[in-house]
Amino acid sequence: MKTYREVEDLTPVTKESILNDMFGKYPKLLDYLRAKKFCDWPASKAHHGAEWGGLFKHSLQVTYELQKLTSNLNLQWERQDSPVIVGMLHDVCKLDDYIVLPFGETPDEPDIITNKEKQFPGHGEKSLIMLMGLIDLTDEEKMCIRYHMGAFTDSKEWEYYSRAVEDYPNVLYTHTADMIASQVKGI
Repeated sequence: MKTYREVEDLTPVTKESILNDMFGKYPKLLDYLRAKKFCDWPASKAHHGAEWGGLFKHSLQVTYELQKLTSNLNLQWERQDSPVIVGMLHDVCKLDDYIVLPFGETPDEPDIITNKEKQFPGHGEKSLIMLMGLIDLTDEEKMCIRYHMGAFTDSKEWEYYSRAVEDYPNVLYTHTADMIASQVKGI
């Protein structure tokens, strides 16, 4: 498994090369991510990654953190590429969450508004729905993507989250990697 570095300044060519490296063996997924401008999209409207390219930066940082946790804690995965697949695809839902209006005063500050005509509700489950037919995910990957928000999910879902962690401990580490990237590193 190739290990990715912590996020640095990424050129469009570098982003495309990384995306190709990660998902070249999944051409349908790669075409989808390109068509949806995954490398350019923001990760949020007003929180971490609220910038042009923020979704890619955040996803790459989560991938890096998840790979680091996997190496340091000797985590075992059903598939060797799972940390990359989970890290990069956990927030695919955001490709439908926002609309980017023409740029504001500088190209680095797009005007981001909430998409009021979203096709699907939710977050983790929405990412899974959007990925259906694009890549075959293992059950472990599905649980990691579905519950990557950890206890930040609705309290009605805590029972299911706890069960997912019991069955697939990497769910907890996926949430941890996401929190390190977003809350500790601000990416």
